[in-house]
Amino acid sequence: MLNRAAKQANSRQVQSNQRHLHPNLYKIVDRHLNTHYRATVAGHNLRAYDRLQEQAQRDGRPLILDSFCGTGRSTQLLATRFPEHLVVGIDRSAHRLSKHGTLQRDNYLLLRAECEPVWQLLAENHIRLAHHYLLYPNPWPKSRHLQRRIHGHANFPQLLALGGNLELRSNWQIYVEEFGAAMHHAGQRGIVARLGEIEQPMTLFEKKYRESGHPIWTYRCQIAP
Repeated sequence: MLNRAAKQANSRQVQSNQRHLHPNLYKIVDRHLNTHYRATVAGHNLRAYDRLQEQAQRDGRPLILDSFCGTGRSTQLLATRFPEHLVVGIDRSAHRLSKHGTLQRDNYLLLRAECEPVWQLLAENHIRLAHHYLLYPNPWPKSRHLQRRIHGHANFPQLLALGGNLELRSNWQIYVEEFGAAMHHAGQRGIVARLGEIEQPMTLFEKKYRESGHPIWTYRCQIAP
């Protein structure tokens, strides 16, 4: 019988009824690229954005966004890697963020908010990022959920407007290839690749996937103005 640690490490691969790029991908991307989308921003997202703005103005360092940061482990690691930057981690789950504990560096901030409204507010205020990390977002693997994926969402153009060095990681190859295809369709040139050996996992998902033997896929791009 497997012990508890082995069971926890035995993570299942993504199960999907989709085997290739979604047939409606480019149609959806085109619709969003050619539509001005502005959603009403909920109060808690506005308050989170105000905190981000206040911290960024006091700090004055270039901004790194760690979207869908979960427990904030990746945010802390990025703050160590980039000490001359302000790193802001965003996640909608208070439960996940509560597992982070006390902040251990002065150059990062964790916010409870939905990422897409924060992207919208940053884009509207013409704020550009130095780096943007999208580490293991919910893959929404059912084919009918394309528009819940980052590249199928109405806020995709606002993500592009933030600029910076962007990196997305997932253990679902189709998701990364689909994201890369959407970026290419939007005029951005990046690279899809399989990650090699990961010495220090950036997130708990990455740790679990590595221990389960999953291949990890990444998309990297310097977003052009």
